Amino acid sequence: MKFTTRRAFLRKTGELMLGGSTTLAFGSVLAACGRRGTSAGLPDDVQIVQRFPQNLVVGKVRIPVSLASKGGLLTVDGGVATPSELSARIVRIDGGGDDVVLEDLRAPKHDAGMATPYWPFRATITEPGFYRLVLDGGPEDGAAFQVFARGEVAVPGIGDPLPPFDTPTFADAREVSPICTRQPDPCPMHEVTLREALALGKPVAFLVGTPAHCATGTCAPALEAMISARESARGSTTFIHAEVYADQDATRIAPAVNAMSMNFEPALFITDSGGVVVERLDAVFDAVEVQSLIS
Repeated sequence: MKFTTRRAFLRKTGELMLGGSTTLAFGSVLAACGRRGTSAGLPDDVQIVQRFPQNLVVGKVRIPVSLASKGGLLTVDGGVATPSELSARIVRIDGGGDDVVLEDLRAPKHDAGMATPYWPFRATITEPGFYRLVLDGGPEDGAAFQVFARGEVAVPGIGDPLPPFDTPTFADAREVSPICTRQPDPCPMHEVTLREALALGKPVAFLVGTPAHCATGTCAPALEAMISARESARGSTTFIHAEVYADQDATRIAPAVNAMSMNFEPALFITDSGGVVVERLDAVFDAVEVQSLIS
């Protein structure tokens, strides 16, 4: 889907998740009713906040969530302690009943450089359909999500080749101004285009995000995480950043969004040396998680 304005882009994104400078949609917080019991570290009224767009496909999936209580997000500096790990199960909900398909999933807490911690669950789901992530000690309603068949989601995913694209560089902005909204200085990841990076025969880390418009959300921390990982990689991986908007006022969508068929931000695509996506981080990720995926 193409977005012609920042408002349209964020409205679409905000329907599904909390990320960047979007507001929390009513549908993305799931009330704690029908609980199985209370697990250590979770408030009695804990709520699940989805931090992922609804574009999962069969295979390896990543399902990051945050927590809320008393109508507000649990933050790093808040008065409610957050657990270092969450456990959960995945239930299939479109077969006439609630069939548990995966149990004892565990997700560590991530909060490096972020105000709101998140827990990224990882699983392998082999069939398309409708599912629910249910936290141990959390609401029975859980966090509902759909898994699509391969080919039904246009955004490049794990196992797909990353499409070559001439991203803006310091030498050629390609009508994107500014090419990087990081403050006070642009990031160093605009030296070569994505097309040129893919031709080098090295792994590529490609971030699409707009730090200026979610400085306290996810995009700015994601970009800083990328810069840190770039320094540690010492040239083994080529790092590229592309903005979401083509102008300072965020009235025009940048070409990278359409090239990757995106309707959310940020996203980090990590490829192998052949240009095939081996990891994709959507919506929220910190320096610890990024560093763990880049050699």
